Amino acid sequence: MLTTRGGDLEHDKPAPKVIIGIGANLPHPKIGPPRASCGAALDMLEELGVSIDHRSPWYESEPVPTSDQPWYVNGVVMVTTSLPPSALMQRLLAIEVDLGRERSAPNAPRTMDLDILAYGDQIIVDADTKDLQLEIPHPRMHTRSFVINPLCDISPTWTHPILRCSATVLRDALPTDQNIRRLADADGLFGTEWQPSH
Repeated sequence: MLTTRGGDLEHDKPAPKVIIGIGANLPHPKIGPPRASCGAALDMLEELGVSIDHRSPWYESEPVPTSDQPWYVNGVVMVTTSLPPSALMQRLLAIEVDLGRERSAPNAPRTMDLDILAYGDQIIVDADTKDLQLEIPHPRMHTRSFVINPLCDISPTWTHPILRCSATVLRDALPTDQNIRRLADADGLFGTEWQPSH
């Protein structure tokens, strides 16, 4: 429960369901294959005080739009955090940088990609004073198999705040031309190859 203060009265409010998408399709020179980087990213999130409540299975997915890039490893986590959306997004961007993310052309290969897919039932289209572009729910999440399939694994009844459709309904409406396959968990942290030294 998050404790908030309204007027002079302190009251409890259920923590919002915060859903984060994670993916990578390039290896990290020190960490290893893309899924190991995903494990390291989740480890870093927990070190920042973000609680990983539920993790989907990992999926391997063809790049969208289709290209000759390596396939991605993707997953979805549901977290609890006291950070507001803009501060959480700043943390995610910092983790991307720490894991070697270089922003060049749109849809370029990457060592790490972290997105806030949903933050409770909030609808946000904003840019803060640091030019942080923030759009929640993620504007393309409902069209992406690599988001909706893992989301269904951990929260099939989750409802899109704008479309008012459940995750399972969104899954049934997905385009049929997106190739995706579920992976068995590895033996490291969060079902990845990541073996933290701490």
